[in-house]
Amino acid sequence: MSTPAGATARSAAPVADATRTGSRALFAVCAATLLVLMNYTAPVAVLPQTARSLGAGLTTQTWLINAITLGLAATLLVAGSLGDDFGRRRIFRAGLALLAASTLGAAVAPNAGTFVAARVLQGVASAAILAAGLGLLGHAFHTNHGRSHATARWASMLGAGIALGPLTAAVLTALGSWRWSHLMLAAVAAVLAALTGRLLAESRAERPARIDVPGVLTLGAGLSLLLVAITAGRIGWLRPAVLIPLVLGTLLLAAFVVIEARGRAPMLDLALFRRPDFRIATIGAFFTGLAAIGPSTVLPVLVQRLVGISALGGAGLAFLWAGASFVVSNQMRHHGTRFAPTRQLALGFALTAAGYLAMLGYADAHSWARTIPGLLISGAGSGLLNAALARLAVTSVPLDRVAMGSGANNTARYVGSAFGVAASITVASSLLPAGQTAGFSAHGADVVLLLGAGVAVLGGAATLIRRRVTAPAPAAV
Repeated sequence: MSTPAGATARSAAPVADATRTGSRALFAVCAATLLVLMNYTAPVAVLPQTARSLGAGLTTQTWLINAITLGLAATLLVAGSLGDDFGRRRIFRAGLALLAASTLGAAVAPNAGTFVAARVLQGVASAAILAAGLGLLGHAFHTNHGRSHATARWASMLGAGIALGPLTAAVLTALGSWRWSHLMLAAVAAVLAALTGRLLAESRAERPARIDVPGVLTLGAGLSLLLVAITAGRIGWLRPAVLIPLVLGTLLLAAFVVIEARGRAPMLDLALFRRPDFRIATIGAFFTGLAAIGPSTVLPVLVQRLVGISALGGAGLAFLWAGASFVVSNQMRHHGTRFAPTRQLALGFALTAAGYLAMLGYADAHSWARTIPGLLISGAGSGLLNAALARLAVTSVPLDRVAMGSGANNTARYVGSAFGVAASITVASSLLPAGQTAGFSAHGADVVLLLGAGVAVLGGAATLIRRRVTAPAPAAV
């Protein structure tokens, strides 16, 4: 029996509509993610110029880089939970508006303290964009193929942003001032905030919206204190300024776990950890931040200081690493469903370790060119990690918890990144030759690479351990 033409047209209309909705969501979320990562990495390439302009010493310079991670890690899970309950588009647009305002604040900052405060707010804004954005994609794409395609595109924006952020900042600094890149990024964020109202459809969980106030307070304060301790530990771990926030932060995080386990509407559903994929996604994200993002964020600064290249040259090296990450992540949209995410993570960690080992000795040889093969190899590893983690973040949780899954995944990633950045700077600035009292050393730079490779190997091993749990997992929606 033939189908009437009118019925065919009516059945095709929702499909076309869904395709348009998904394409708009993918464009808006990818553009905002690109902006977030450009903003995240822009100061790295021009750290000496920024520090000199703001009068920042070596310890404060760590905060110029790490302050945004503090805001990110402390609020990613909160933003994801709020997005699921109150509307992912609403949280996403609020994040873009706050990013525009805080980036403008960084551009006009008169001193280091104001700049650091603006960077913390940038982290809060970025958390809203990343958690709600990946949640929007999880809601817009329902099939395995569609989600693999969308999350691989999203992951490629991480690499593209890391590539373009330092390069843009270096070029604009060479033309005028380090402040110009912040002004440009603030303007783009404002435009995106205005456009996304039309590009995105609202989505939220079908349950009463509640704010887990005790969870928000204990998690935010606990992670903030922990990251303060990690960053302050650069000049000694046994000082009260490190031990007090470290102990208080640990106690608050323990309290958060107890609150979430007993709460009626928890910000983080601890039952999700019964799912092997969710556990692996969280562990893999933490080790990605610790082993891949942390050392790679500090590397351009070390090459500038130890080899003597310009800010633009350092940005060019970062572009090679992030460019390789972008290409590999983008290609995984064609192949993502053919590979198990755990194997993809293990291979990504292996390439990260191999890339770091290939760069050993560049500072002693006083050769930036010796870093190129290793940057390309470790960048490819980062691309595999990003694509696998983005896919797991939305497939390892029920549909009504996709922003929570994204928030948990990215929280683990940026807590690991904060550890990695602080540890890399501490090691590189502590192992100084006799007679040198400040700065970085070639020996310290090699130890950073060796530690990064070792942690990457541990991360790869951890993601391959899929312990079966007999307790029932939460039902998918």
